[in-house]
Amino acid sequence: MIYRETGQFKANYQDDQALFPIDQDRYVIFGILFVVFAVVPYLINEYWLNAILLPFLIYSLAALGLNILTGYCGQLSLGTGAFMAVGAFSMYKMMVAFPDIGIIPLVILSGLITAGVGTLFGLPSLRIKGFYLAVATLAAQFFLVWMFNKVGWFYNYSASGMITAPPLTLFGVPVTGPAGDMHAQYYLVAGIVAVFALAAKNIARGRIGRNWMAIRDMDIAAELIGVRPLVAKLSAFAVSSFYVGMAGALYFGVWLGSAEATEAFDINQSFLVLFMIIIGGLGSVLGSFLGAAFLVVLPIVLKNVLVDGFGANTALSAHIEIIIVGVLIIGFLIVEPHGLARLWRIAKEKLRLWPFPY
Repeated sequence: MIYRETGQFKANYQDDQALFPIDQDRYVIFGILFVVFAVVPYLINEYWLNAILLPFLIYSLAALGLNILTGYCGQLSLGTGAFMAVGAFSMYKMMVAFPDIGIIPLVILSGLITAGVGTLFGLPSLRIKGFYLAVATLAAQFFLVWMFNKVGWFYNYSASGMITAPPLTLFGVPVTGPAGDMHAQYYLVAGIVAVFALAAKNIARGRIGRNWMAIRDMDIAAELIGVRPLVAKLSAFAVSSFYVGMAGALYFGVWLGSAEATEAFDINQSFLVLFMIIIGGLGSVLGSFLGAAFLVVLPIVLKNVLVDGFGANTALSAHIEIIIVGVLIIGFLIVEPHGLARLWRIAKEKLRLWPFPY
């Protein structure tokens, strides 16, 4: 009734393998895009933008990048925070050196630079995997953050060690700095996230994505059937780092406006993004968004309930919030280890078969 493909005939292979083969899926996506770009901008204020929407969108992009590497290719990484720092500091140096370049090319160039750095640190994946690879990427996390903190060239020898985004415009409207227009910031970040989420979905469905998943499932068998581990693993590191680098550039340039390496891009960022893809669902574009929404919105809700509702002390509420989030994460992983995206897939299957048992 509501969610049926009955009567939706597929006359060729291309139609059957379409991105959204069922009409209802297309309607939902178009409806979401309409709300995101035509409704939300007229309802938001500064608090909603800076506390919820921008962090949700930026972390979704970072989670999408890590999901490409870990969820689709099976390569565990704990260096997401460092790669976000590469994107942020790359954008800062280009903003200062080339002030006439637009904000969108700067974000993409920052992602490309991060892709190169990520590919370099992905070379150990050709010889090691699993926890050993996680330790190697953890070393990259500490080394890159140390470098950005100690080498003065990266922050233009500022006395505080912080980088501050100079003012830039998008079609004449300021998007960085204290005078940044909130609607321009929202449209910029939402547009980039929407375009590259669609690109990630198509890459995962194509030959490159199938090679990644073959390496993830069994790398030796994948090599025997013709998948080249060198190309598959390094391409996963490159594409993943590209997405994470863009997220870092937006994190610094549009959302925060200023950042310091050890505070903004420490190991906590890496674990936060990793928890997002675990909760949302590994190997799922939708799971990246669901996990980001869960870990961005839940702490705000808990803080409002504990402080405003029960009058708890701010410091105490922060500790209680950490405990509650940790317990929820553990409980959720026990109940549904495949994440929120799996629950959504189960719900869709039940709708397709309703009222018959599943």
